[in-house]
Amino acid sequence: MTQTTITLYTRNRCPLCDKAKVTLDELKQEWNFKLEEVDIETSDELTERYGLMIPVVHLDGEEVGFGFVDKFDISNRLQEKTKSNELK
Repeated sequence: MTQTTITLYTRNRCPLCDKAKVTLDELKQEWNFKLEEVDIETSDELTERYGLMIPVVHLDGEEVGFGFVDKFDISNRLQEKTKSNELK
């Protein structure tokens, strides 16, 4: 079984991004996933795509949240993903 990956698209000097990181760090205590951070300012394409939306959270490549990242919502998505993987 492959490990779930959460990707956090972020940038420097972004208070919402800092809050999202804290939320995801808290979730890591409950759930087993790999957390990747991507600074959108390293790519013109990412800046264009996510500039007004950050932070953006992807769960295994699927966008599951942006702006204010809700811990309860991400936790539910992780639970759904775990159940789905167990059925495979």
